[in-house]
Amino acid sequence: MIHSMTGYAVASAEVTGGTLNVELRSVNSRYLDIQFRVADELRMLEAGLREAITAQLSRGKVDCRLSFSTTSTGPRAQALNMDALEELRKLAEIVRRELPAATPLRAADVLRWPGVLAEGRLSETELREQAGKLATRAIAELTAARSREGAKLSAVILERVAAMRRAVAVVAPLVPEAIAAYQEKLAQRLRDALGAADDERLRQEIAVFAMKIDVDEELQRLKTHLDEVERVLAKGGAAGKRLDFLMQELNREANTLGSKAASQPISECALELKLLIEQMREQVQNIE
Repeated sequence: MIHSMTGYAVASAEVTGGTLNVELRSVNSRYLDIQFRVADELRMLEAGLREAITAQLSRGKVDCRLSFSTTSTGPRAQALNMDALEELRKLAEIVRRELPAATPLRAADVLRWPGVLAEGRLSETELREQAGKLATRAIAELTAARSREGAKLSAVILERVAAMRRAVAVVAPLVPEAIAAYQEKLAQRLRDALGAADDERLRQEIAVFAMKIDVDEELQRLKTHLDEVERVLAKGGAAGKRLDFLMQELNREANTLGSKAASQPISECALELKLLIEQMREQVQNIE
């Protein structure tokens, strides 16, 4: 399938202590350009995310945001802060030395002491595992969005291809008409100048004129390039660069056709072809 380079996806999961979020945005780019916006405490996950994205995408500027937000609804785990507990033990020993009659601290008192209980955090192994799962979901969603957009782009391009084929079919019979009109015009000029038409000179002039306005080769190349556009779209995959090259070739032939135009209808047809090619080029710039 043809894929666009434009898409958006987001995935999140409730984990120990809060919510882990992965957000992906992609836009047009000549190459694959991945930019990360990751909190410092999650920086160790960047390499894995980059590898996962690179494995699925070949072109586009991808903005990847990875964040962790504390939520009251997420599963929480609590653990003793051993540093705070040790500090409290030292303070209790000092109090007992100074005030031997003081009541010892109870377990409930210790647990209520500020900083003794700390919320548990995901281990790095768990964090990598969760981030990997989220990345897989987000990339799949992004790829699906780019695929849907690519199908629309492909349909638009095929419409323009069909319009170009109709225009090319119009040009072919116009060339003999232009030659016949030129022959009549030239014959009249010779009659006006010489009082009679010089058949030999007339044939030479017509032959030279016919060679100058012969566009059969250009029309055949236009048809060949249009066939190739359809083939590339049907094949799918990373086709953007190939299609961009074909747009250049189509434009080259349309320009030559316009320069050889021997009549106003042919010139107008060449302009119409260039307009259709430009419309296709705009769509091709969005294809991976």
